[in-house]
Amino acid sequence: MIITFYGVRGSTAAPGPQTAKYGGNTSCVHIELESGNDLVLDAGTGIRLLGKQLAKKSTPTNILLSHGHWDHIQGYPFFEPIYQPDRVINVYVHLESGRQLLDKLFQQMDGTRFPVKAEDLPSNHISKFKGIEKELHESEGINVVKQALNHPGGGVAYKIEENGATCAYVTDNELDPPYALSTNYDEWVNYLHGVDVLIHDAQYTEDDLPHKHGWGHSLISQVRQLASDAEVGTLVMFHHDPDRSDAELDEVQIENEKYLKSHRAPARSVCAAEGMRIQLSKPLLGGDTLIEIN
Repeated sequence: MIITFYGVRGSTAAPGPQTAKYGGNTSCVHIELESGNDLVLDAGTGIRLLGKQLAKKSTPTNILLSHGHWDHIQGYPFFEPIYQPDRVINVYVHLESGRQLLDKLFQQMDGTRFPVKAEDLPSNHISKFKGIEKELHESEGINVVKQALNHPGGGVAYKIEENGATCAYVTDNELDPPYALSTNYDEWVNYLHGVDVLIHDAQYTEDDLPHKHGWGHSLISQVRQLASDAEVGTLVMFHHDPDRSDAELDEVQIENEKYLKSHRAPARSVCAAEGMRIQLSKPLLGGDTLIEIN
C-alpha cells in the first residue's frame, strides 16, 4: 500500500510563498494498493495533479468522498481521467446522504459554473452509493470500513486494509463538538485502535477557539491524544488551516517530537505535505508493518 498526498489544506486552497513547503491544495489522497487498484480519497484541488498521473493508466479509478463540502469536491472538473473516452471512474459516497452528495459533485459542472457539463463527459463515470464496503469488496477486492464523522452536514471516515496493513482517513472530524455526536471519543479509539497510519483532521489550535468551536474540526492537541489512546503507528496531521504558514507547521512538528518523547504512541507523527509518500508493507514472515515515509 502506497499513500501519496496531493492536497492537504482545509476549507479553501491557500497557494503562496507562506505555504509552499507543505502545500496549498485542498484535500486529496491517493492510495495505490498492491493489487493494482487505485483509491482516491476526496476530490479537492489536489486531484488535478493526481489526474495527470492516473491518466497514464487504463484501469478503473475508485473515488471515495468523505462529504460534500466545497474543499473536498471542487477539483473534480479538473480531473483528467474524466475526459478520457470510456475510462471507468467509480464515485462512492455514503448511503445516508449519497444522492445529495453526488448532486453537489456533478452540479458544479452545469455549463454555467463550469463550461463542460457532467453529462457530456466521455468517460464512464459511475455513481455508487449503496453499501460502500460491500460494493468495493465484491467488485474490487478492497476492504474498507466506514465510520460517521462529527461534522456539520455529516460525512464518513474510511479505514482501508490490505494484507494486514491498515490506513484510516478521518478528515473534517470534531472530537469534542457542541452539537450531537455521531461517533463518541471511545468509539473513535476502538475504530482506530492499532492502525498503521492515521490521517486525521488537525486544523485548529487552542487560539482558534472558542470562535470556531462547532465548525467541525479538531484541535492538534486532541488528535495527538487520540493517536496515543488508539495506539496507532504513525499519525499524519491533515486538513491544515489555510492561514497556517509553513513556519507554524514546522513548530507543530517540533511539538510533535516533544509529545512523542513522553507518550508511548504513536511511534511517529508528521504534518501532511503535498508529495509526501508513505509505503506500508507487511513482512512475509509476520511481525509489525514496515512504514517508510518519503
